[in-house]
Amino acid sequence: MPEFGFLDGQPFWIVYFTLLGVILCRAQATYWIGRGLGAGVGRSRLGSRLGSRLDKARERIDRYGAPVVTLSFCTVGVQTAINLAAGAMRMRFPRYLAAMFVGSLIWAGLWGVVIGGMVGTWLTLYLSSPWAALAVAVLAAAIVALLVLRSRRNGAASRGEDEEGSQADGGDGGDSPTHHAGAARR
Repeated sequence: MPEFGFLDGQPFWIVYFTLLGVILCRAQATYWIGRGLGAGVGRSRLGSRLGSRLDKARERIDRYGAPVVTLSFCTVGVQTAINLAAGAMRMRFPRYLAAMFVGSLIWAGLWGVVIGGMVGTWLTLYLSSPWAALAVAVLAAAIVALLVLRSRRNGAASRGEDEEGSQADGGDGGDSPTHHAGAARR
């Protein structure tokens, strides 16, 4: 972990709690910056034009945003945007704080063990052989791309099987006149 080089060789609990402190401070700062920006937007012409739509969006984010905030800490690059949006949309602070704290616990563990270890190992490889490090990065990107393509292909295949199964069970696939008439009545 180049940005946390002072933690090299420290016991895990020191690394974990240091990273936990870093993420708690960073996430809070991002939330409060978003909160200030949101107050400005609420008083602007844009806020008055959005009116009730902005209020509905705020209600939804306040109601459903906590799991999104927590899970954002398992991503790279998205968590800052989500914390900023939670603040800008004025997500209730107690709800945000609970979601952010759980996400921070997860983030500190991921960075302290998994990601920090991978980054540190790759950086050591890069310092000894930049070409080998580049090859490892390209191989890792290819593996991720293959896994994503495979997942999409399997998802498309299972959706195709579901459609065939519903038609084989006597379903008409939604093309019959009675289906369209029923949909029009709804």
